Amino acid sequence: MQFTPTQKRGATWFLIAAIVLLALWLLGPVLTPFIVAAVLAYALTPVVDKLDDLGHGRMPRVLAVLIVEALFLLTLLSILLLVVPIFAKELPLLREQVPLLADRFNGWLSPLLAQFGIKASLDVASIKAFALKYLNANFEEAFGSVLSSLKLGGSVALAIVGNVVLIPVALFFLLKDWDRIVGLVMELVPPKMRASVDSFTEEADMVLGQYLRGQLLVMGVLAVYFSVALAVFGFDLAVPVGIFTGLAFFIPYLGFGLGMLLALLAGILQFGGLYGVFVVFGVYGAGQLVESFYLTPRLVGERIGLHPLAVIFALLAFGQIFGFLGVLIALPASAVLLVGIRRLKATYMSSKLYQN
Repeated sequence: MQFTPTQKRGATWFLIAAIVLLALWLLGPVLTPFIVAAVLAYALTPVVDKLDDLGHGRMPRVLAVLIVEALFLLTLLSILLLVVPIFAKELPLLREQVPLLADRFNGWLSPLLAQFGIKASLDVASIKAFALKYLNANFEEAFGSVLSSLKLGGSVALAIVGNVVLIPVALFFLLKDWDRIVGLVMELVPPKMRASVDSFTEEADMVLGQYLRGQLLVMGVLAVYFSVALAVFGFDLAVPVGIFTGLAFFIPYLGFGLGMLLALLAGILQFGGLYGVFVVFGVYGAGQLVESFYLTPRLVGERIGLHPLAVIFALLAFGQIFGFLGVLIALPASAVLLVGIRRLKATYMSSKLYQN
């Protein structure tokens, strides 16, 4: 059986893609910090380039990279520190409120079950013992337990620390040599295919740029909305919870869930009743509706052309294959795949196989 040149090229690219996917699957833990650094470098390279342009060539690129990376790391550290006041304030309250909430719940549940002939009640004493033991405000003891767990899981701790150090180092070199690295990769493309590859990369770059800009707008709007809405209803931790929720929307659905859990915890502990629960459900329900039906379709979905079901499938599929790394790169990778699918569809519809 004779294969046409087009079929041979298609088989070659399919084999290359299969090898790349297999390598990503096998070397996922090793490649994770480098892929994270590459994604960050792609997003931050335009900022470095603009800083270069502002300097009119007088600013060394290394200095521009250091400034941009330092600002990015400071921003990331500030975001992480938003969660600290939540736990620092809520853990002591949690220790006090958990036994009271358990008593209330037990007082409501036992009569309800008794109506159906079921005798059951919560072991409130055990719950109180748990609260006293694990929800205390003794941070020195907690720090000691963390150290002991690090000793037991030394390889895990070493991997975490290694990634924390490796990602900024890899990001620095990628930002500094991004254009040269891209040029070296493009040199591997056969000359006859460079025009089509350049066209594909330009379209993919445009889609990814639109995705990143749209996602940043959605995150910013939601951070302001949740902060203001929770503050209006009297939440003490409205600003840190609201900002964390808005920024966590970078990971669709998962970020919303984490933010809502923090808000529920803050509401229950501050108000001690159903008021905080109802407020959180109302605020977050309205926010989810606005985000799903207006913000994301207008600012993100229309730009990259991904249906909500495709977003969910991409998150599940990439997460299943590549773990947390897959969840992180699911939507950007899907946007690039979408460009390829559009081109395949156009080629198929213009072929004789479709027209006949």
